[in-house]
Amino acid sequence: MACNDICPVGIRPADLAVEMRFVQEQRNPAPWKNTLFGGLIAKASRMELATLPLRIYQKTGLRKLVNVFKIRKILPPQLRDMEGMLPQMPGRPLRKVLPEISPSLKEERYRVGFFLGCAQSLMFSDESKATVRVLNRNGCTVVTPKDTVCCGMPAEGYGRHDLVMEHARKNIEVFAAEKVDFIVTDCATCGSKLKEYGEILKDEPEWAEKADHFSKKVKDISEFLMMIPLEKPTGRIDAKVTYHDPCHLRRAQGVWKQPRELLKMIDGVEFIELPEADWCCGSAGSQLITHYETSKKVMGRKVENIRATGAEYISSGCPGCQMQILSGVKSSNLQVKVVHPIELLDRAYRNEKD
Repeated sequence: MACNDICPVGIRPADLAVEMRFVQEQRNPAPWKNTLFGGLIAKASRMELATLPLRIYQKTGLRKLVNVFKIRKILPPQLRDMEGMLPQMPGRPLRKVLPEISPSLKEERYRVGFFLGCAQSLMFSDESKATVRVLNRNGCTVVTPKDTVCCGMPAEGYGRHDLVMEHARKNIEVFAAEKVDFIVTDCATCGSKLKEYGEILKDEPEWAEKADHFSKKVKDISEFLMMIPLEKPTGRIDAKVTYHDPCHLRRAQGVWKQPRELLKMIDGVEFIELPEADWCCGSAGSQLITHYETSKKVMGRKVENIRATGAEYISSGCPGCQMQILSGVKSSNLQVKVVHPIELLDRAYRNEKD
C-alpha cells in the first residue's frame, strides 16, 4: 500500500489493483482459486492436514539433517529460500491445544476475544501462546473460538471478494455469540482485514450494523496493550532490539508507535530504530513464490538495514514478514533472531524474580 501513501492526488492505486483483480475474476474465473481460498485456506482442519508434512519434516529430525549436512546449499535458490522461511514448527497446531477460555490471572478487567490466525496456529504457536499469557497477566480473560475461518485477506488479494464477504459473515457470527469487549489479534494481516468488515458489508442491510460493531472492537495486540494500559514488567532482557513495520499494521491500521513503546518498556532492551523500517520486506503475501527475483532484491535491502543496526533481535508483528526476514537472515548468515514483540514482553514477565 506504499503507492496509496505517496500518490499526490489520492488515486489509491493499490485499492484499484485489488478491485481490478475482482473484475478480472468475474470475466475469467479461475476454478483453482475457489479450491484454494474457499476449500482449503478457509477451513482450519484442512490447513492443518495440508501442513502436516512440514511438521513431520521437522519432528522426524529430517530438517535438522538437511541443515547439519548443509543440503540446503545445494538446493535451487528459490527452494532454499522457501525452506529457510519455515520457523520452528509446533508439534501440534495451536488451535488443537489452546483452551477456548483462558482466565485472567488477576481481577478481570476485560473479556477479550482472540482471533487466532492460520499462520499463528500452524507455524507461530509460541507467539500466540505468549499473547494469551500476556493478556491473562494484564487482567484479561481470553476467549479463543475454534470455529473461526480465514480473515479473508488471501482471497481478497486474488480477486475473490465474494469469499471475503462469506468469511466476514462467519467470523462476525462466531464472535457475536461470545459477547467480548474487544477482539484482539497478533497477526497484522488478519487485523487489517478484520477492521475492514464494516466497510465490506456496509451495503448488506442484515449485516451492516453487526459488521461495523465487530470491526470497531478489533485491536492489534500492541495497540490493545498500550491502551489498557500495560503493566510494566520488572524482568530484564539485555539485548539490542530493532523493529520492522508490517505494511498491514503501519499503513492499513496506522499502528506503529505502540510496538515500539511496548519494546521500550522492557528493562535492558536497547531499542535501535531500523533504517527504512516501514519499507516492505519483500514478502507481500506470496511474492517469494510468484515474483522471486523482485522479492529477493527487496529482502536484500531489508537485511542490510538490519545488519547496520547491530541488533540481536529483529521484531515484527506479521507472520509473513517474519518468514521473509527469517529467510533473508539465514541466506545472509546474519546472526539475528526473528521474533514477535509480544514474545519479548512475555519473556520479560517470565524473567521476574518473584
